[in-house]
Parts: sequence; C-alpha cells; structure tokens
Amino acid sequence: MTHNPEGPAMTRYPAAPGGPAGARSGASRTSRSGAGGRTHTPLSGAGGSGALRRSLATTMLADIDRLTDRAVDDIRAHSGTYASGAPVTRDDLWEICRDNLLRALEDFGGLEATGGDFEWAARETGRRRAEQGVPLDTVLQAYRRGGRVLWQVMAEHLRVRAGRESDSRDVELDMASGVWETIDRYSVAMADAYRIAQLELQSRQDTRRVALFEALLDGRADDPAVASAAAAALGVPAVDRYVVVVAAQDPAAPPHPSPVLDAQGMWSFWRPRSGRYAGIVRLPRRDAPAGRPTAPGRGDDPATRALLAALRERTGATAGISPEFERLSQAGRALRLAEQTLRTLRAGSGEVAVFDDRLAQVLLSGRTDIAERIVTVHLGPVLATGGERAALLTTLRVWLDHGCSASRAAEQLYCHRNTVLNRIGRIAELTGRSSESGEARLGWALALRALPYAGLTNVAEPAAGEREAEGT
Repeated sequence: MTHNPEGPAMTRYPAAPGGPAGARSGASRTSRSGAGGRTHTPLSGAGGSGALRRSLATTMLADIDRLTDRAVDDIRAHSGTYASGAPVTRDDLWEICRDNLLRALEDFGGLEATGGDFEWAARETGRRRAEQGVPLDTVLQAYRRGGRVLWQVMAEHLRVRAGRESDSRDVELDMASGVWETIDRYSVAMADAYRIAQLELQSRQDTRRVALFEALLDGRADDPAVASAAAAALGVPAVDRYVVVVAAQDPAAPPHPSPVLDAQGMWSFWRPRSGRYAGIVRLPRRDAPAGRPTAPGRGDDPATRALLAALRERTGATAGISPEFERLSQAGRALRLAEQTLRTLRAGSGEVAVFDDRLAQVLLSGRTDIAERIVTVHLGPVLATGGERAALLTTLRVWLDHGCSASRAAEQLYCHRNTVLNRIGRIAELTGRSSESGEARLGWALALRALPYAGLTNVAEPAAGEREAEGT
C-alpha cells in the first residue's frame, strides 16, 4: 500500500530517530537504512521511557480505526482540497492514514515492524501528491494536522494512565519533542520528494509538449486526437488566430523570440528545427473598425503589424511568417509557407516578411529558370546597357513603388522630375514597351522581383534601402 503525507504520514512517524527522549534515555534499537541512504534510529528504547512507549503504542493500536477516523476528519475539516474528495478520495485518505498511523505507532513503541523503511512512506507521499497536483502547502498542512491529532490522543492516554508518577512529566515532554521532531523530519523528506517529482513531471510534460508540437509542424495533426492533445499540452485553444514563424538562427539575434513576444502579450512556442527556429504564435483577437475589414495574415492587420514590429525591432532575426490560420491542425502547411517566405529574404538581413506580401518572390524563388526568363524578356536590353544599367533599374524600382509618379519618385531619388521621366522613357525605348501600358508595368515589376533569383551574373544587386522598399 502506498503511504501519503496526510495525517497518516505525519502520524505514522512520531517516534522519529534522534528525538530528545531517545537521546536522553540512552535507548536504541537496531537501525534501519532507508531508500535514501539515511539511517533511521527509533525513539523507543529499553530504558527510561521505553516501557511507557510500548504500553502507550499497544493501547493506541488497539483502537487504530477510531484514531484514523479522528485524523481523517480533522484533516478534511481544515482543508478544502481534502474535503472535496478530489483528487484524494476520503477512502484513499483513510486507508493511507491508517497504514501510516499503524506503522508510526509500531515504530514509536518499539514493536514488531510491518516492513518497509519509514522515510519511504514520506517520499511516496510527496511523489503521489505531486502527480495528483495537490499543492505542497496543502500536503504539509495535512502533515501538521495529523501530527496534532496523534499527539492529542497520546496526551489523553498519558493523562489517565494508571500509576502515573509526579516526576514522569520530563519523560512525557521528551516524547512530545520526539513526536514533533519526527513530524518535521518526515515533512522535509516528503517535501524533497514532492519537489523532485514535480521536476520529473515537468520534464515529462515538456517532452510531451515538444513531441506534440513537432507532430503539428510535421502535418500529423489531421488526426483530431493529435490536434486536441497538442492544444491541451500547449495550453491554447484548438481554434484561434495563429501564424507560424520561421526565424534564421542569426548570430546577432537572440536564441528565439519567445520572451520578446511574451512582453507584447503574444503567446508563442518555439523549437530549433533544421538550423532555424520554428514557432507557433497566437495573435491577439482582431478588432477591426466597422466597415474596414482586414485581410487575415497580411501586414496591414494590426496584430500582424505588432508581430512584425516586435520581430524586426527587438530580435534582429531574419524571419518568414505564414498566412494566418485558425486550426492548430493546419500548422504543418503554414510551416511550409513560412519557410518559403524566409527563403525569399537575404540571409542575415534582419528582414521580416509575411507570406502574402511576398507572393511573387515565393513563386520566383523556387524556379530559377522561370525567373531568368522573366528578367530576360522584360528587362534584358536594360541589363545590357552597362554603366547606365544601375541608374535605370533604381529609377524604375522607385517609380513603380510610388504609383508610377515621376514627382514622388524624384523626391525619393533626390533628382528632377524630368530626370525620372527621361530614364523611364529610356527603359521604354530599350524594351519596346510603353510606360503607360499596365502589362508593361507588370512585366517590369515582376522582372525586378525576379532579379535575385534569376542566376544572372554581372547584375547589380539593389541597395539595402531599395530591397526594403520592395518588400513594403
């Protein structure tokens, strides 16, 4: 039978080793070594109070069931947790209390032991209560209540015992000291075991949490049982606002963004994965103004903007963000989209982008041959201009990014409006396309985005500011 800390556990160890009574009486009994390697020296002995202890223990053992009832009732009267019957039922508490009281009295009286080492019961109590989720303070309180009942009953017997001598009070006080020393010592043993069990439970829970998180990212959550278990293990709803973020392990960036996002009120869970960090982020509830719906997961959504800002400004990590999804079971697909987004970003750039804002780049980054053809068809003659090429490409990029407005582009480029118009005219002349044509503008914009993936040599890379503008 397992032994719990409740009344019994405390009650079961009143005759602890090293108690004052045993020390002063010089009595000892054969030591027993507990599972923890410590030696248990019973308080009962042949001299001094030894005979009194045996007599008292024998008397109390004869009424062990009533003593157990009293201890259990006291514990339940002073603890809402135990009174509720969950997770520890009354029958469970009673059986454990009785067993502990029985063995405690045997130990106290120097009687034949029923077996087992005394501290094992305290350790087992701590382990079981930790697994049941009973707070440690509650368990310790039960120890104190059980010890109090045990001593009350002992005191009642001592007051009415036959042949009581006037000078016996010192012996009785020694026994009281021994009882409470035992309770304290076994409370410590129980608490140590409780904390160790908690750490072990936490380790097992962490292992389970990681395994279920990996199952989500691997796309195995199509099974409703897996999705439900993952939601429970992670402590989040199975249906809510989520995105997957994949961040490069940049040397200058923190290990993962969890603390940064926690500070912004965003729950997240991260794990290293293939040289990167992958995380599921729970977005705050959407609160869009009436009549102004926002596209889920896009950079113009307030929650997504907050996530982008936190990653860009406080982590320095290069990261790709998936579109928003509702069900945790969709995390596997979202992971692939976040990875594709990350691949469109320059390594070590500290850029952060949402999948929906990088659709063209995502498409082009996976097909070098198509990217090269797009560049050749739409900007080939411009690339062949040599020294003129950089100015033309930069002007075209800024002009397109600013709504094809020569005035706004000129402000950004710090040049005259006519300079912009002349350069755009030059591009139109080289490519044989009209700058007023929507199809031509689309082709030029697509070709500019295809440049990093085209595999062409001797093509000037856009400046950092230009690349940033491209992603806006």
